[in-house]
Amino acid sequence: MFSFFKKQEKQPDPAAEAAVQEKAARPSWTERLKQGLSRTRERLGTPIGDLFRRGKIDDELLEDLEATLLMADCGVEATQHLLAELKNRVKRDKLETADQLREALSDVLTQLLSVLEKPLDVHGHKPFIIMLAGVNGAGKTTSIGKLAKHFQAQGKSVLLAAGDTFRAAAREQLMTWGERNDVTVIAQESGDPAAVIFDAIHAARARGIDVVLADTAGRLPTQLHLMEEIAKVKRVIQKAEPSGPHEVLLVLDANIGQNAVTQVKSFHAALGVTGLVVTKLDGTAKGGVIAAIARTQPIPLRFIGVGEGIDDLQPFSAREFVDALFAPLPQRA
Repeated sequence: MFSFFKKQEKQPDPAAEAAVQEKAARPSWTERLKQGLSRTRERLGTPIGDLFRRGKIDDELLEDLEATLLMADCGVEATQHLLAELKNRVKRDKLETADQLREALSDVLTQLLSVLEKPLDVHGHKPFIIMLAGVNGAGKTTSIGKLAKHFQAQGKSVLLAAGDTFRAAAREQLMTWGERNDVTVIAQESGDPAAVIFDAIHAARARGIDVVLADTAGRLPTQLHLMEEIAKVKRVIQKAEPSGPHEVLLVLDANIGQNAVTQVKSFHAALGVTGLVVTKLDGTAKGGVIAAIARTQPIPLRFIGVGEGIDDLQPFSAREFVDALFAPLPQRA
């Protein structure tokens, strides 16, 4: 005798369905990047569009273009480089129309920024130790939470080290990110930040963790004793793992414009920075500073951030960035 049982139908989960619908309705990264660069585009793209509508390439247009690039915080060296390349193309390719010049500028800018386009590869070491540094308020702790999600999406296990032992809110913020991502956080209420990170590396090795993200306290490059302290943190990491840290990420707030170049130089001198993260591009008209970095301090730009969402920090693509920069602005009502 056989008995037949009707399989119980799984009841829908309203919260899960809402999350799926919200994700589906969310704009793509390309669209979010365009939206995030809208202020820089207003500063750079709109004036350039107005210049190119003149329909004539002459010295006056090029002078106005120079002023526009400087206003967008591209910096003197990058601006001079872009204009020189542009003039060469005008002469070499016999460019005559504004549309041709606009396309040439897009190509030249992409070429300049392409030196920064080197995605971070966390293979080769286990655990792969990433140390993050930067000034207060640059967005280090938030970036760590977003990076944890990024590496988890790649199938990597992650452990967070709360090395900012001076600011209690930083530790709590990191613990919150750990809970959101279901990631272990090694933290102490007080004490030596180097010791916290040292313990985190040993814990990661014991647990077979793929990636360690080590937070550090914010500091200004002019605070020499604090710069020496963060150099000590790096030395302690090397004691725990002689091959580490495998990446030293400097987090930069895009709002500071040309000061970002100074920060790169100072932190690189103290730590040997291997990669950059530029945050808050959605809140500034100074996105052109990336061109300044490419020309004067071409350290790989690993990630850029254009929002508060957990997936609003993405690997940098030069062509994607320039296309978003010169995309038409939405018509105002």
